[in-house]
Amino acid sequence: MNLKSILSFVAKLSKRERMIFYVTVAVVGLGAMDKFILSPILHKITHLTEVIAQQEEEIKQSLIIISEENRIEEETKAYQSFLSPALTEEKAITEFLKEVENIAKQSSVYLIDMKPTVKNEDAASTKYFVKLNFEAQMEQVMNFFYHVSIFNQLIKVEDFQLRPKTEGSSIISCDMSISKAIVQE
Repeated sequence: MNLKSILSFVAKLSKRERMIFYVTVAVVGLGAMDKFILSPILHKITHLTEVIAQQEEEIKQSLIIISEENRIEEETKAYQSFLSPALTEEKAITEFLKEVENIAKQSSVYLIDMKPTVKNEDAASTKYFVKLNFEAQMEQVMNFFYHVSIFNQLIKVEDFQLRPKTEGSSIISCDMSISKAIVQE
């Protein structure tokens, strides 16, 4: 169909039929314009509005973090002593054994045996374990526990067993397991 045939068809229609034809063409034209032009534009605007809102929220979160930068740096400095530079496993174990030995000297306990056992590792930290066997008076044993608990690194008594060295003796024999967590920077 070409334009002349459409115009001749419309010219043959009565006045009322032409009015209905024009209204129908206008409604169909508006529907097509909505479907193919307005709806895609409005959908794109809605999508872009959502993306903008999401990015604005991310920017607000970033601004909060930036505004707290000094406080975060101060907190990091407070916990810096708990962070350790990456050491080889051998050096880390040797350092841990020296620390335990120094605590034992401070507490005046007699170390009989000290040996590293297992190592647990996860994404944030590495945990080393040492088995100890020592003898001391009860006061010195408690002093040893105290020094472990106040040590400036993440050292913890995992388990222990106390028993008298001999029946009726004031000397205590202690088997214990100590762990040290090393948080990687």
